[in-house]
Amino acid sequence: MRLGIVIYSNDAETVWNALRFANFSLKEGDSVKIFLLAKGVEYQKLDSEKFNIQEQTKSFLEKTGEIFACGTCLKSRESEGSEVCPMSTMKDLYELVKESDKVLSF
Repeated sequence: MRLGIVIYSNDAETVWNALRFANFSLKEGDSVKIFLLAKGVEYQKLDSEKFNIQEQTKSFLEKTGEIFACGTCLKSRESEGSEVCPMSTMKDLYELVKESDKVLSF
């Protein structure tokens, strides 16, 4: 199955659970793409001992998962894209939705 996940929250526990689900889905043999939207582009700042977001992200990317981030949302926060938060567009979100069998949002 091709799974698309849209993360628009900056709640650490919510983001952590979305990434855990993404990693589980990869282990099940699915392809998974994540699109960070709105507050979701802040996800790297949410890492803590309790919610190890960076560890989940590293695992996700090592297992062929892909992450995209809304460029407009990054710019509005005076941020830039990075390897784990690449600047993307609404076209990328559209393609993610179009090609996915299922889309979840967190």
